[in-house]
Amino acid sequence: MLGWVAFLWILEAVDAATGHSLDTYGIEPRRPGELLDVVPASFIHFGFGHVASNSVPLLVFGFLAALGGLRRFAAVAALIIVVDGLGIWLVAPDHSNTAGASGLVFGLFGYLLVRGFVDRRLLDIGVGLVVGAIWGSSILVGISPADASVSWQGHLFGLAAGVVAAFVFRRPGKAPAPAPAPLMP
Repeated sequence: MLGWVAFLWILEAVDAATGHSLDTYGIEPRRPGELLDVVPASFIHFGFGHVASNSVPLLVFGFLAALGGLRRFAAVAALIIVVDGLGIWLVAPDHSNTAGASGLVFGLFGYLLVRGFVDRRLLDIGVGLVVGAIWGSSILVGISPADASVSWQGHLFGLAAGVVAAFVFRRPGKAPAPAPAPLMP
């Protein structure tokens, strides 16, 4: 996760050094050519403050999610990024440009919140409850349409995609024990 976040900061430094040339990789809704930007938009930010606001929660949530296995984490992150980007493309306001890792942040939050219940693992339930207690109120504010400068659509689709990812990538359950053979009297 340190490498991922460092990559986001490097991209923002390149963006700043090139007159914000990478900002074009944000998602402009309902333009067919913009579907190519669904994935890159999660890595682009609109300034250092923007990437800074995503860095700590991405580090924490990403680390906690990756403890379940790197392959599973990569699949969860990919699903969240794609579903979030497509949701933004479908419903964001006209003439807007949406980018940033916050959709992934909200998605990982949703994933961590429900993963333990889906997998029926007590430790993961505890992790979800702690994550929810610490960050839950700010997540609720982030999906509110009250601030027009923030993509609540990206936050909402990310959160929903994370919950879906917990079900799609749930751990296989244990096979039920075979029924005991009947006893003859």
